[in-house]
Amino acid sequence: MKKSNILKFMAFSAVCSLMSSCSLDEDNPAAGDATLDNFAAWYGLQTTCYTPLDQQIYTASDWLFASEAGTDLWVPKSNGNSYTQLFNYDGLIGSYNTVQKLWKQCYTTITTCNTVINVAPELKDGAPEDIAVLIAEAKTLRALYYSILVTQYGPVTLNLESSSSLTGEVITRPVRSSEKVIYDAIIKDLKEAMEDLPIEPYHGNHARFTLKSAKGLLARVYAQRAGLGDSKYGDGQEYWKKAKEAAEDLIDNASAYGAYLYPDIADMWADANNRTNKEALMIAAAADLYTAIGNSMNKNNKLAAYTAGGSYSDFFNKNHNPGDKNSYFYGRLNSQNWQPSEYLLYCFNPEWDRRWEYTWQYAFCEWTFEEWGTKRKNSQKEITEDLCLKYGIDQSNIGRVIQPYADCDWTQTSLTGYNQWPARIWPRGEYSDDPSKTLMVASSSADFGKAGYANTTKVYAIPYPIDPEDDRFNTVFVHHPLPASEKAKCIYPVIVMSDLYADTYVYGSTANGSAAGNPPNIGNGKTSSSAAPALIKFNWNYDGCFTTISNGQVKCGDMYIMRMAEVYLIAAEACQMLGDGTKAAEYVNVLRQRAVRPGSSNWMLGTATEEDILDEYARELCGEFTRWALLKRHNNLGERLARYNKRAARLFKDFHYNRPISQEFLSVILNAEEYGDNGYGSTGKSGLDGLE
Repeated sequence: MKKSNILKFMAFSAVCSLMSSCSLDEDNPAAGDATLDNFAAWYGLQTTCYTPLDQQIYTASDWLFASEAGTDLWVPKSNGNSYTQLFNYDGLIGSYNTVQKLWKQCYTTITTCNTVINVAPELKDGAPEDIAVLIAEAKTLRALYYSILVTQYGPVTLNLESSSSLTGEVITRPVRSSEKVIYDAIIKDLKEAMEDLPIEPYHGNHARFTLKSAKGLLARVYAQRAGLGDSKYGDGQEYWKKAKEAAEDLIDNASAYGAYLYPDIADMWADANNRTNKEALMIAAAADLYTAIGNSMNKNNKLAAYTAGGSYSDFFNKNHNPGDKNSYFYGRLNSQNWQPSEYLLYCFNPEWDRRWEYTWQYAFCEWTFEEWGTKRKNSQKEITEDLCLKYGIDQSNIGRVIQPYADCDWTQTSLTGYNQWPARIWPRGEYSDDPSKTLMVASSSADFGKAGYANTTKVYAIPYPIDPEDDRFNTVFVHHPLPASEKAKCIYPVIVMSDLYADTYVYGSTANGSAAGNPPNIGNGKTSSSAAPALIKFNWNYDGCFTTISNGQVKCGDMYIMRMAEVYLIAAEACQMLGDGTKAAEYVNVLRQRAVRPGSSNWMLGTATEEDILDEYARELCGEFTRWALLKRHNNLGERLARYNKRAARLFKDFHYNRPISQEFLSVILNAEEYGDNGYGSTGKSGLDGLE
């Protein structure tokens, strides 16, 4: 066995606890005191290579902030100071928790992948075909973790050696590798993995990576390497061609890879498809709450709470506001830090694009919980003269009642403490307390128009447009400015989204650049600076996603690391960068066509510019951990911020294209000054000089 080149704090015991995601637990025998020449122990260690995906990276806020904040898409809620290091590049240093956690999570698990790959030849049992598949999975995972590291931190150390817990040797003076070398290693891993990865997941476990996972990731890696070639190495066109070829191969031969693109956007985001999503190329698997193992797992996914928007509390009864811990319908959305930028909201044209309602909670409502005694009378709000005056509602509506939109069901599980309360929809015009009158959320778009079904596959995805007389909503966000006379025709308060921003600054803190603490008057009142549409991609509502009664912040669902839509975008991006805007538009139009509203026109592109590609990425993938990397490979972070996020632009410098090196790492090596911190000032050198 080769000697370890692993850094001290990266060591990972070969016989550590082997608990991983619930979806992988059944494939995860305990190693006990077995050595790694035993297949069962080796197999258990291999399973832990997936651990950061579903327990640390894709279910916690840190990676979301690192991969999406500090771009043109997001601003801090109310222009506040939460997470400003990543939102606005304000005081970002190597000791910042997100920087250190991401570094450690990736490197620790890379070492585990290395060990799995390197000790495989020493196994004394196990079927060769099984071993080959599991090695290929480990190589794909190692490629994923290294792609995160090199994209976020630039030139880092390439380590392919086994854990020091097996070799007893530690390198205390690590050396950086060039980005060229790291990308070459990533591409080599993925190509080798594709030789052995199956189309169907190992043991039928959908949490495991397959052939389409490696191929999709290869296309993404080629695109990221192409951007680096454009800005640094002069070989960008070569890698854009490779990205195009990889993406087109996956698109043209989708069935041979087991890949799929839903023909209707409603099916892509259907809650019924969350655990069996055919478009997903890689997932971070959620726990199965109907098993004892599932209930023992860490289910701390609060991403819906962080990306929540806001509504008017005047229209909610006690404990129903999304910020309250007993808000059973929305969940407890009281940790909100994110607000979409004005640019992001106006990327969407809801007149033709149904991605609007499947991405955003643009209308808020009350709800009932009939089975627990929260009846309609507890979920109604009478329109009073005061409310009319405050929110500009016509006084002819005084005495009318805002009705609930949803009713939460109640399913007792066999496991104490994890009851489920998926919602159904009250049809417009139904005023009884009879839950049998409610509509089921459609399992697929094929259910639309059927008796007993609502025309949505996600209870939070409210079909657009909302009629001014629809009395089931209490706040509605709209794109186009409306005169007070038009707003007054609506029974609900209307907020024009552009009124929430001034010169790209969201209202809230004048000290941070806002023109005022609150937006301009709406009617005779003011909009709240925290009122905004909410991202609903991570907010699920189905039997199996609710984890506790007492904390609605936490829900449990599969997270998509990459999906087939991104492959179409990479194909479009590569074509455009190679000068073929017409072909690029063809790939964009595939995604638009599945989202188009029936009867709409003027939605097709004839040719695509770079701006068109970036806009389409925003519409399709906002919030899905891709934006920062995308703008980095186009080398236009600073330019995009100057146009769409001026607060972040104030402090952005070129060295911010790489994150600071983890201070925890620098504190344990003996050559910290030589290794450098990427120019953030904690060491005398950046560490980047002299690298290829």
